[in-house]
Amino acid sequence: MSSNVGIYDMATPAMSFSGTSFLSSFLPRDIFKTSLSFQHKLPQTITVRASSQSSDSVITLLDYGAGNVRSVRNAIRYLGFHVKDVQSPADILNASRLIFPGVGAFAAAMDVLNKTGMAEALCTYIENDRPFLGICLGLQLLFESSEENGPVSGLGLIPGVVGRFDSSNGVRVPHIGWNALHINNESGILDDIGNRHVYFVHSYRAMPSHENQEWVSSTCNYGDKFIASVKKGNVYAVQFHPEKSGDVGLSVLRRFLHPKTSFVKKPPEGKASKLAKRVIACLDVRTNDKGDLVVTKGDQYDVREHTQENEVRNLGKPVELAGQYYKDGADEISFLNITGFRDFPLGDLPMLQVLRYTSENVFVPLTVGGGIRDFTDANGRYYSSLEVASEYFRSGADKVSIGSDAVYAAEEYLRTKVKTGKTSIELISRVYGNQAVVVSIDPRRVYLRSPNDVEFNAIRVTNQGPNGEEYAWYQCTVNGGREGRPIGAYELAKAVEELGAGEILLNCIDCDGQGKGFDVDLIKLISDAVSMPVIASSGAGSVEHFSEVFTKTNASAALAAGIFHRKEVLLRYVKEHLVKEGIEVRI
Repeated sequence: MSSNVGIYDMATPAMSFSGTSFLSSFLPRDIFKTSLSFQHKLPQTITVRASSQSSDSVITLLDYGAGNVRSVRNAIRYLGFHVKDVQSPADILNASRLIFPGVGAFAAAMDVLNKTGMAEALCTYIENDRPFLGICLGLQLLFESSEENGPVSGLGLIPGVVGRFDSSNGVRVPHIGWNALHINNESGILDDIGNRHVYFVHSYRAMPSHENQEWVSSTCNYGDKFIASVKKGNVYAVQFHPEKSGDVGLSVLRRFLHPKTSFVKKPPEGKASKLAKRVIACLDVRTNDKGDLVVTKGDQYDVREHTQENEVRNLGKPVELAGQYYKDGADEISFLNITGFRDFPLGDLPMLQVLRYTSENVFVPLTVGGGIRDFTDANGRYYSSLEVASEYFRSGADKVSIGSDAVYAAEEYLRTKVKTGKTSIELISRVYGNQAVVVSIDPRRVYLRSPNDVEFNAIRVTNQGPNGEEYAWYQCTVNGGREGRPIGAYELAKAVEELGAGEILLNCIDCDGQGKGFDVDLIKLISDAVSMPVIASSGAGSVEHFSEVFTKTNASAALAAGIFHRKEVLLRYVKEHLVKEGIEVRI
């Protein structure tokens, strides 16, 4: 990287008219206008080379306005290139290199492309064998059609139908995490990464067939063998996210951006063979009494030191810690926003800036939770949860975590058996996909003499209660664990899956900060009850606790905070231990 860079403070780039068409199809007109106007007010700091822009250094990006495309922009800039946004079909036809990071729903994307004339331009560009890289939905749209809310016709360049993963064969949907690639002989930009993990997050996939075999450059096994990438001439597309696949993903992007160079560093040898278990670093972020944004940690949500000053526990700066965990091998970074701004979540500029700065140099998935809900400000202006989530996505988040609001939505759904389409889970998953919606469950254990003592699902627990009770149910809480609700973790998990959530972050108030291990009983209960991925959280105190939760439950990932912040357990030691125990992880 050149040291000759300039720092420009500029408004968030205006979305192209194609992006406007996309979002306006989901939002009421008044909400949509407010979302756009608010977007333009948010400052950001962008680092670019100060050298003059040649045509070879400019990459054209087709961003139709949905999801976290900031990470793709950051990866392109990180590799030394400038970004030009598509504003019209002519921009596609005139591009020297075109990247299409598709995010969202197949039908909505095709609607945008058709209405704006970009579908025809894309087909012309690709049929002329111009340099093209599609990412995720940018691969799926090349096929003939999709079953997602369909059938819906695609661009029709590759034979085949995009279908949903079949969860009946035991796989969890969405397919979230780091999986291995099986590379064909002529792999192009995928050279030397066949034995490495890359990051996937999707519910639909295309299948290899005799008709499309000339396109398929790699496959991935997840229940069935699906198409992980295609290549034909100068045209490439990948189902995984290179901008979220760490150094391996950056090497893929670098090969596309530097096709004539030979200096690409070969990734170190790996032994990837299947979907890896994820290790996630969680950062609880809030302002301290001086107004500084810090990473903190509390036992059962108490974040203050037990000293005379009673100050907020300060374990580091969020951007710096996130960067360090990325270097240490974290598979994801999760931010829990506990800074306040409860009356006006969109006013939380510091947290938005944390996401922006982090995504500039951290190329693994970022999740943010806290304040994802509908609200009305002091002036009586209503904001939807979709608007709040959209700001987080545009600032660099890949997923949003919904807590208290999900509990209320589940209670109402279980009471009425009606999906209104207006809950935060439904709204956000409809626009950004269910893989972008994580539900955070904060239950506490309530011991019972008999499982028949409550109307909720109760189980026999490993460790008896204080009075010898052998059973317990897990009562959900809201407002940071301060208020119990009349719903169990089991019932909540089943309900939010039906409402459209794509992943569960499963905490346990009783175990939080205790360092005695995850609540295996709870995690097994929930991970067996749902078909979506479950993240185990609360209680980790040693490397053995991670192997225990992965061997005794169906958890897809395990999360820790305090032990990493305080360096009681180093993240890389966790992975080394898991490898020794025969548990596949990304190295």
